[in-house]
Amino acid sequence: MDIDAFVAVHKPQWDRLHTLASKRRLSAAEADEMLVLYQRASTHLSMIQAVEPDSPVAARLSAGIGRARSQLTGTGENVFVAIAYFFSQGLPVAFYRLRWLTLIIGTLFVGLGAASGWWVYHHPQIDLIMPEAARESYAEQDFVNYYSEHPSSAFASQVWTNNAWIAAQCVAFGITGVWPVWILGVNGVNVGIAAGVMYEQDAAADFWVNILPHGLMELTAVFVAAAAGLRIFWAWIAPGQKKRLTSVAEEARRLITVALGLCLVLLISGVVEGFVTPAPWPDWLRIGIGVAVLAGYWTYTFVLGSRASAAGVTGDLGRYDSGNHELTA
Repeated sequence: MDIDAFVAVHKPQWDRLHTLASKRRLSAAEADEMLVLYQRASTHLSMIQAVEPDSPVAARLSAGIGRARSQLTGTGENVFVAIAYFFSQGLPVAFYRLRWLTLIIGTLFVGLGAASGWWVYHHPQIDLIMPEAARESYAEQDFVNYYSEHPSSAFASQVWTNNAWIAAQCVAFGITGVWPVWILGVNGVNVGIAAGVMYEQDAAADFWVNILPHGLMELTAVFVAAAAGLRIFWAWIAPGQKKRLTSVAEEARRLITVALGLCLVLLISGVVEGFVTPAPWPDWLRIGIGVAVLAGYWTYTFVLGSRASAAGVTGDLGRYDSGNHELTA
């Protein structure tokens, strides 16, 4: 075999393979093209090695095939690239898929809390629910002191652990369809009762300035967890053309990403509750920080999430399926 003639004929294909292997992202068509070129180049390498196994041409072609193999299989992907992908595409698209259900759950929660608060505030026999002395103590001391009676770091850790446990229950037991609703109902009523008592004791301002800094993000995280759990429940009830267990498994795999993301979100809200809520800062600053954290979450979800969704990212943990090429761990 004339090596020079062989190289002259096939070099354009090898160059194209090198170009595709060097690209960070590939379209579906480019990925298919690279797979075909990879197979052809592998055949060409075998033919060259049969004639001149130690030739520079064989070495260069072997290196090019190796880069293409890494691109196709994801072997040796840098951990920092994987982390960047998780936070820039995988996590936001997972939150984005739950956006409307999260907002619906949040609206219902606020409605339940408002109704509970109105009932407590206007109940003619409120003393039977909570005696006057207990309501006065709650409004004047207990409610505000709750956020400052422990060291900030310990309190933040405790809050994070507790809220993460609630969120984990919503996701893990979401398949029942009952547990997330129960968790939301209990917490909605409790928040409403607290608000009703504070309003009845003319301490409404204390209620809002101590709830809003951390509560905006904290409650939103719980709404997201409940939405994730109910998505699993719906995958079980309405699997479509898929087998029921397959539908549930696929949905649960996607929602692992949500669970991991909520750990970080709840950590942020815990830090705010431990260090910002009890801080001796102006009310506008503390509430502003809470609003900024919530705005950051929704901006992250809608901006990056919508882009990743348009690109075909599924949000599955361990899967790079962006519509450009796919790497499955």
